[in-house]
Amino acid sequence: MYSGSKSWFGKPYYSLDAYCKSSFGHKCQKIALNAHMTCPNRDGTLGSAGCIFCSAGGSGDFAVSIAGKSVEEQLAEGLLMFRRKHSASHFIAYFQAYTNTYAPVEYLERIYAQALLCPDVCGISIATRPDCLPDKVLLLLKKLRERFPDKFIWIELGLQTIHESTAIFIRRGYPLSCFDEALEKLRSASIPVIIHLILGLPYETDGQMLQTIDYINGKQPFGVKLQLLHVLKGTDLAPLYLSGSFSLPEKEEYLELTAKCLSFLCPHIVIHRLTGDGPKESLIAPGWSLNKRDVLNSLHRLMKEKELWQGKYFSGGKQIASGSPYSV
Repeated sequence: MYSGSKSWFGKPYYSLDAYCKSSFGHKCQKIALNAHMTCPNRDGTLGSAGCIFCSAGGSGDFAVSIAGKSVEEQLAEGLLMFRRKHSASHFIAYFQAYTNTYAPVEYLERIYAQALLCPDVCGISIATRPDCLPDKVLLLLKKLRERFPDKFIWIELGLQTIHESTAIFIRRGYPLSCFDEALEKLRSASIPVIIHLILGLPYETDGQMLQTIDYINGKQPFGVKLQLLHVLKGTDLAPLYLSGSFSLPEKEEYLELTAKCLSFLCPHIVIHRLTGDGPKESLIAPGWSLNKRDVLNSLHRLMKEKELWQGKYFSGGKQIASGSPYSV
């Protein structure tokens, strides 16, 4: 097995939990926040319906907020909840819902600083779009990094896929060149980036998904999230799925694909999420994803049985494009 796996705390991949324990000496719990923003795919700038898979909550269905609560109130609520439930003492403030750089800089500075000023918050993670990172936002991030040198600031960018035909189908709203440009700007500003991918997008093959993994390897981000596609009530994806226009992978198929993706992924890239969390009350499919513990345990077991680990087939270059086997 890959020698670095000794610091992965028994998992066959480099998890966020392992990163936090190795880097900070402790586990960090994420508190999902809703900063009451919108998105250019919703406010009419690019569209009004959002991405085809996006729920009314703007992918922030598990944020601790209820209507009207400020970020400061949500954070206090999240801290209390995790302390009671998990006896946790170290936290990441995760600005999750909608596009969290899509607001006046003065407002962004206030809510980011509120989180960073909390003694028990180790840092913040900001989910956004690559087309919503103007220079004034980058300057703000640099300013906050200087103001809070003992805390981290991460940016999470939704890429989902590198394939333009799929990007158009899901109404992503920007070309791959826009993502590339944003990534370089964040790298120049020394802001770590976590890239969001979706596995199982309609009409994409395993080979195409591995090409997206190959692209990630070439960019060498700080982290990546491998999200299982969920079909949620109220999304434009739902009627297409219910009409039989596409199918979702069964659990075993998804485990095989995820194991395959991990085995080609650079072992130094931190895995911030595997599978995903679809809210029970709005999830149409896949039903098996509701048992997240079972999915992860099954993935660990499969990778152990097949002697797979993150980076097993990674050689430092464009190994997939150059002809390495897709099959694991």
